[in-house]
Amino acid sequence: MNTAPLAERIRPIELTEVVGQKHILGENKILNRIVNSGRISNMIFYGPPGTGKTTVANIIAKKTNKSFYKLNATNASLNDVKEVIATTNTLMGMNGVLLYLDEIQNFNKKQQQSLLEYIENGKITLIASTTENPYHYVYKAILSRSTIFEFKMLVKEDVIKGLKRGLTIIRDEIKNDVIVKDEALDYMGEVSGGDLRKALNGLEVAIYSTPPNSHGEIIIDLNIVMDSTQGKILNYDKSGDSHYDVLSAFQKSIRGSDVDASLHYLARLVESGDLISICRRLLVIASEDIGLAYPNAITIVKNCVDSALQLGLPEGRIPLAQGVILLATSPKSNSVICAIDRAINDLRNKEIGDIPAYIKDSHYSGAEDLGRGIGYKYPHNYKNNYVKQQYLPDNIKEAIYYNPGNNKMEEQFSNYIKSLKDLK
Repeated sequence: MNTAPLAERIRPIELTEVVGQKHILGENKILNRIVNSGRISNMIFYGPPGTGKTTVANIIAKKTNKSFYKLNATNASLNDVKEVIATTNTLMGMNGVLLYLDEIQNFNKKQQQSLLEYIENGKITLIASTTENPYHYVYKAILSRSTIFEFKMLVKEDVIKGLKRGLTIIRDEIKNDVIVKDEALDYMGEVSGGDLRKALNGLEVAIYSTPPNSHGEIIIDLNIVMDSTQGKILNYDKSGDSHYDVLSAFQKSIRGSDVDASLHYLARLVESGDLISICRRLLVIASEDIGLAYPNAITIVKNCVDSALQLGLPEGRIPLAQGVILLATSPKSNSVICAIDRAINDLRNKEIGDIPAYIKDSHYSGAEDLGRGIGYKYPHNYKNNYVKQQYLPDNIKEAIYYNPGNNKMEEQFSNYIKSLKDLK
């Protein structure tokens, strides 16, 4: 019996057998055309695990006359790369070398740079794969010389299609009839998280751990696959690219007042145990996206965050959900972040000039001799605690940074300031 994992035994040898990735592998799609042309260029495959990156690289290797080498950057060294490069000057490398470098994000800059010279002269054709965003982890000189293809997470239907193919292989290998209930296949497709390799491993465990019945049938039902497969593994890494994708979707959903989507992404973060990121992002959102449209939001959210940090998870999910629902259903205004960013932009890009002398610190002996505080009008000595005077430096005295948002609260603030300025 073949002892290789099922995922390896059913690995496609033709592009038509690859499940999913129709956006790049479908008929007349770009990667399909490149592979069938036989003229292979440097490529980077980017996407979650179990989506076909290694499979497609193997198919490409079989369609070229180049010598094929495979390294995994997790455990490969610079010496391993040098050994591959050395073959370019031998008979084995006379037609060029195709190097498949898996998990390239684990190579440091020096290791990646060592490939450049040989990528440039065409002696090495590089196909690298990564589960992380290549724009964050791959050396820019390699990016500029490569075509990037994103492998997307498989949908449930794609995973089930792959499972059925695996089931056909197993049926050919063993003497017993194998019957997998539809609800069992559906469950494996659902909890796989788009990872076909994970789903196939679960199917194999379920089948080989289940004894045949009196009729010689191995029947796999929902209870068996639930017992044989792990729970759903989320595509989330606190230090990886998906971390920022989930947080971005979380904030944008709250900003868009979609309370259900907001709770969905909160659930992802809660399930990953990423309590600190949730708390920091909620505090930011309270000022960045709600701001003065509902000034009390940040106070309430701060209390929710403090409660969550004190409780920890899983109980902390409850005050966090309270904060999320509050923010998602609150009126929105970005006037606060726009105001401070305009002020910072002037500070960085303009000659702003000096602070007016009359509002400089004058609480020390000799300040008056320097002209500090002379002519300052103390607002509390005037009607309504307001008096018109210049506070900004001369060079930017007409600058306007705060533009009130279009909401009831900020309209009240705006009307109050206007009423002061209209006073004679």
